[in-house]
Amino acid sequence: MSNSGFTFRRVREEMIENLLEMGIKDFRVLDAMAQIPRHIFIDEALRSRAYENRSITIGYQQTISQPYIVAKMTELLIAHTSGRGYIFKDILELGSGCGYQSAVLSHFSEEVSSIERIKPLVTKSRENLSELKIFNVVVKHGDGYQDWDTKKKYEGIICAAAPRAFPEELLKCSVEDSRIVMPIGDSKEQKLLVVTKTKNGFDEEFHDEVAFVPMLPGKSNNGNN
Repeated sequence: MSNSGFTFRRVREEMIENLLEMGIKDFRVLDAMAQIPRHIFIDEALRSRAYENRSITIGYQQTISQPYIVAKMTELLIAHTSGRGYIFKDILELGSGCGYQSAVLSHFSEEVSSIERIKPLVTKSRENLSELKIFNVVVKHGDGYQDWDTKKKYEGIICAAAPRAFPEELLKCSVEDSRIVMPIGDSKEQKLLVVTKTKNGFDEEFHDEVAFVPMLPGKSNNGNN
């Protein structure tokens, strides 16, 4: 292993220790994140900061979320489950970005269906996941408000951009007792929302204050719109 390989392994271990100290308790999440080299998802010039608890630009006015937020959202998504490995059959991810959250989710579901509205990021995400030989994530160029597979019923949904209000249409493609985890709010105030689908509707729980890019409708071929 190269010296840089040793360095990245060491700082990745430090990242996991920091997540424990920050309150991430689900060792399934910690194990998954310990196995994923976050630095490959980041431009080479910024890789020295890959394992710091901070968001980092990935271009096109988008960022890769800080490790704590990735861990927290994943923990909230799977908190009602037990067991290890593929605890879900299908997860829907809205906003793949560079593919890091997708890689984490790949440890928990037979298939992850990911939608990304910015075409160059679709390409980047696919390349990153392919480099790690992660083949159970399908990244689609589409509109996160409507372009999911209507023939599927997802057991978990995670969103990496913030709509102003909860898109209740997502309940139509969710199974009962499934969880939807997403930031909700505007540029001034956002919180993590967990929606659990029930037999007669849904329950809501609000968690950490967060800061995500807004969830925009439509598709973009170049990230400028």
